[in-house]
Amino acid sequence: MLQLTGRLGYLLSRRTVVVRNSGANITSHGQHHHEVSDPLDMSQPVYSDSLETPLPDRPWKDVLDSTDKNLKQKEKGPWNALSNEEKIALYRLKFHHTYPEMKRPSAEWKTVIGGMFFVFGLTGLLVFWQHLYVYPAQPQTFGEEWQAKQVQRMLDMRMNPVEGISAKWDYEKKQWK
Repeated sequence: MLQLTGRLGYLLSRRTVVVRNSGANITSHGQHHHEVSDPLDMSQPVYSDSLETPLPDRPWKDVLDSTDKNLKQKEKGPWNALSNEEKIALYRLKFHHTYPEMKRPSAEWKTVIGGMFFVFGLTGLLVFWQHLYVYPAQPQTFGEEWQAKQVQRMLDMRMNPVEGISAKWDYEKKQWK
């Protein structure tokens, strides 16, 4: 459930960024102004980091500068001539995250636990407020003195003498069996 919520939040945040960047002001008939975004063309290849799809539709970096173009030319030659930094830079042109970076656990659990404690705290405050201002006082029958008198009355009346409370009381010794 948490993974689904996280993915939904991620997709919604990506969607709003795209909508904000592609927004255009269009005047409709009358005096109202509406902000309308350009429709996204989902038929175009999209980059996505995912463990399920290891090869994205397009590379991470589409627009290459001069150093990146030089690096791509060196890539066509022998790979033994490339340094480790150049190999990593070539990898980063194609992919944004490595598998260990994608598998790295997030700190989302801290947010979830914090949210739970926040909700528990609000609930506790609500219950305390209701106890003070909403609910009536406890009836006198809940007091220990009243309950002791009730037990004594039940014993005096010899209530339920076969299996009940009177069966567990010794009337000669005046104590519980």
